[in-house]
Amino acid sequence: MQKLAYLMVIIFYAFQQPSSTTKLNEDEKKLYQLINTYRKVHKLPPIPLSKSLTFVAQVHAKDLAINEPVTSKCNLHSWSDKGNWTSCCYTNDHKKAACMWSKPRELTSYKGNGYEISYSSSLENDPEIAKNALNTWKTSAPHNNVIINQANWKNKQWNAIGIGIKKGYAMIWFGEEKDDEK
Repeated sequence: MQKLAYLMVIIFYAFQQPSSTTKLNEDEKKLYQLINTYRKVHKLPPIPLSKSLTFVAQVHAKDLAINEPVTSKCNLHSWSDKGNWTSCCYTNDHKKAACMWSKPRELTSYKGNGYEISYSSSLENDPEIAKNALNTWKTSAPHNNVIINQANWKNKQWNAIGIGIKKGYAMIWFGEEKDDEK
């Protein structure tokens, strides 16, 4: 019974619109700092933190941790059918990319697309999740390209970023539009 009550509280808070209480936890702060430090090494500007994209990242990390929409066909960009959003089975062929890109507009007042990179640790309480996530993304060309605007992403300018970490899941959302949500 206590577990059910806890789950209901998490769901209530996880699926609300962003507010002035959308903040980064310590791991999220560390990942935000690591991303911008890495970009600086590549002579790129820091990306302003977005309340809207952070909300989306945090909600998605919670959805993955609680509802586990990842299957043999649906990867970490997938969303369950257990929230105030459209469910999405994101497949490795990227045929349903739009279902992920539209989440910021679906869940917040953010005007543009969001582009997500995601990481999953085998440890639910990984004390080095921020560092491990970034190191993994740096060794994956598609993820690294998003972070440092290379290849398909070289003509994008990131004007907003959101960070979410929950129970071994780390999500970063990038956006071209500035976030009007203060």
